[in-house]
Amino acid sequence: MSADATPAGAPVVRIGDADDPRLEEYARLTDLALRRRKEPAEGLYIAESHKVIRRALAAGHRPRSLLMAPRWLEESADLVEAAAAHSAPVLVAEEAVLRELTGFHLHRGALASMHRPALPTLEQVTAGARRVAIFDGIVDHTNLGAGFRSAAALGVDAVLVTPTSADPLYRRSVRVSMGTVLQVPWTRIDDWPGEVDRLQAQGFTMAALALSADAITLDELAAQEHPRLALIFGSEGHGLPQATLDRVDAVVRIPMGAGVDSLNVAASAAVAFWATR
Repeated sequence: MSADATPAGAPVVRIGDADDPRLEEYARLTDLALRRRKEPAEGLYIAESHKVIRRALAAGHRPRSLLMAPRWLEESADLVEAAAAHSAPVLVAEEAVLRELTGFHLHRGALASMHRPALPTLEQVTAGARRVAIFDGIVDHTNLGAGFRSAAALGVDAVLVTPTSADPLYRRSVRVSMGTVLQVPWTRIDDWPGEVDRLQAQGFTMAALALSADAITLDELAAQEHPRLALIFGSEGHGLPQATLDRVDAVVRIPMGAGVDSLNVAASAAVAFWATR
């Protein structure tokens, strides 16, 4: 193990042992129990790939350290410079050590351990927003990340996540979203569905995507004038609870064909975002 410096001035720590304690934050990234235990308690999340790390830095998130193979150092000059600005070490290890550490080939160039930022308030996230998405009970990290990516791509102003949903900053969510969870303003809402009333008071029309006998079609919703619109999506298995449906202004369905009753929640979100853009 040795330390030197790049032209950007950041300390580069050469590591030859996957058991080095400075790699502990990156160890066993496929172990969900480990990530759930460490990330909330120690206030960190893992950003994977140059694109995602750059988006995290652009959002003002602070790196704790970077991890990469030697061949990525030159391409990562801007990341190394950013690490130097935050006095964060750049950990460099050979591919064999990285495979032993992470359990997979690190083909995306780099990983970064990032400080988890404090979440904004509901009012801060929704100020000036015309369309927001609410993900309730979305426990699959892939679906949540895909939902964020669609929200970013299709102009949704903010995302709200209920207590029963997965962590948007879990590594897989960040990766699937292509880092857009670091771009779209979002926060967790603790009192759900109680916050429906609060959002209605802010002028939002609350529209829940669900299969219901009295549901209007997405086309009908899109044809109406809604100065502020909140689209609510429920869990992959059971959808939205009745307590939520009883509070909203409209229940909305996406017309289906070929005997299909519904789409995957991530696909439903993309369709709804596009239709109401």
